Amino acid sequence: MKTKEENVIVTKSYSFAVRCVKLYKYLSEEKHDYVIGKQLLRCGTSVGANVKESIRGLSKADFRAKMSIALKEASESEYWIELLRDTDYITSQQAESMLADCVELLKLLTSIVKSSADN
Repeated sequence: MKTKEENVIVTKSYSFAVRCVKLYKYLSEEKHDYVIGKQLLRCGTSVGANVKESIRGLSKADFRAKMSIALKEASESEYWIELLRDTDYITSQQAESMLADCVELLKLLTSIVKSSADN
């Protein structure tokens, strides 16, 4: 099994989760937003949690199911980041940086889910 440093999806989903936690902290402390930020916190951290859980899956079907959930959570994260941007809670620059990471996760997870379905 690959270590965290060797597994790209584990590393990138963890880094994204850290960024979501920091953004939530900023939103709650600076913008006094506790609703939209918490939605992003939940789904953004869930991506990495499901990726990590998939690695210990009991079967290929379990692996695929957890990766599919991670993909859905990443898609939801994209929605909340766009909403935060479009409602001026975060700047376009902040949003584009987060969205770039999110889109990268979406591409990786889509590829993983498709290839695991083929096997």
